[in-house]
Amino acid sequence: MAELSLPILDLSQLDNGPEAAARFRDDLRAATHDVGFFYLTGTGISPELEARLHQAALDFFALPEADKLAIENVNSPHFRGYTRVGGERTQGKVDWREQIDIGPEREPIVGGPAFNRLVGPNLWPAAQPELQDVVAEWHATLSDVARKLLRAWAQTLGADETYFDEHFGEPSTLIKIVRYPGTDAPEPQQGVGAHKDSGVLTLLWVEPGKGGLQVERDGAWVDAPPVPGAFVVNIGELLEYATGGYLKATNHRVVSPKAPDERISIPFFFNPALDKRLPLIELPAELAAEAKGVTEDPSNPIHALYGENALKSRLRAHPDVAAIHHADLVGASV
Repeated sequence: MAELSLPILDLSQLDNGPEAAARFRDDLRAATHDVGFFYLTGTGISPELEARLHQAALDFFALPEADKLAIENVNSPHFRGYTRVGGERTQGKVDWREQIDIGPEREPIVGGPAFNRLVGPNLWPAAQPELQDVVAEWHATLSDVARKLLRAWAQTLGADETYFDEHFGEPSTLIKIVRYPGTDAPEPQQGVGAHKDSGVLTLLWVEPGKGGLQVERDGAWVDAPPVPGAFVVNIGELLEYATGGYLKATNHRVVSPKAPDERISIPFFFNPALDKRLPLIELPAELAAEAKGVTEDPSNPIHALYGENALKSRLRAHPDVAAIHHADLVGASV
């Protein structure tokens, strides 16, 4: 295997005694301070569950177009359901992928802050009832992994282990099941454009053997090919905010595969409740000295309240949904 551009961390080390756990926490802090991305092994997630989810993704995208469009996200004011190829944008440019977005299954909320519009039911394909069950199992399993990681982060940043448990509330999660179709274009094409995630933590499962993910390091794009049995993990803007910039959310993108190849990836976003604001972590002096402040970008303000950050991202990514259901917010500062 070629030299990897991201560090590899083994989550099982947290259960191998105090010394191994301390080394893991130190490595975790270094990886997310220096890079913002790493590979995570030792999660205990079974290959059987991964295979079931992968097959469910392949089955969904193989459905007749009419079955997929029956749950198209333009029918959901909550930005749920299916997005056809070319239906999403990053930095104003079209992303060449199709996907289904799945969030917490909740009743809609009428009134209150604008970000309440993100709360509501999912859209499930009637032709594939088994999808809901495997996604529910995946959600529960990865939520446990995310909580374990966040407790380790809290400790290595000098906070109480329960810092994130106490300030998260009921998590706002999002699962995207994504297919990147191949392209015949001679130049690399935008599968998804360069961006930072708007929340706290992302766990990404990538179809074995399929490249395309690139991470920005020192002003250059480096490949982050999949590692067998590993997730790709990255932090989002809210964790950068909570650490005063000691941890940095990192730009990343996906380059479309060459036809006839295609690529399945399934990111899991684990974030606080929409109405939660993470208080700043009081870092130890030696870490605080290396905190360079939150990134200042007038075109992409980082909001302390997660719901505001999430709504910002969704309105930009899906302008058609925004125009149909949230015309009063289009162009507004959120």
